[in-house]
Amino acid sequence: MATIEERRAQLLNRLQELDTRLHAIEAELDAHEERDWDDLATEREFDEALQDLGQAGAREIRMIRAALARIRAGEYGICARCGGDILPARLDTLPHTPLCRHCAAELA
Repeated sequence: MATIEERRAQLLNRLQELDTRLHAIEAELDAHEERDWDDLATEREFDEALQDLGQAGAREIRMIRAALARIRAGEYGICARCGGDILPARLDTLPHTPLCRHCAAELA
């Protein structure tokens, strides 16, 4: 079972990975060259996929920052909805989750 400090380090590492990835996505989206219509259509599809990845990454960053705030507040590992414990196995899989398995299933 991971300690709170190990979880914190894991979250900070993931935050750095996402930040690097989002900067690369932004650079790719800004690096457009003029091409013919076929190339532009393909590039547009690629841009949409990059934007989706960027939005997913931004959501995960928000969740990680919230998890780090819960660590600072001494509330990490406690379900934000029911107040019960979040099982360590769930935190192993989703270290930024604010919800226990039961509450997450009810909201799905």
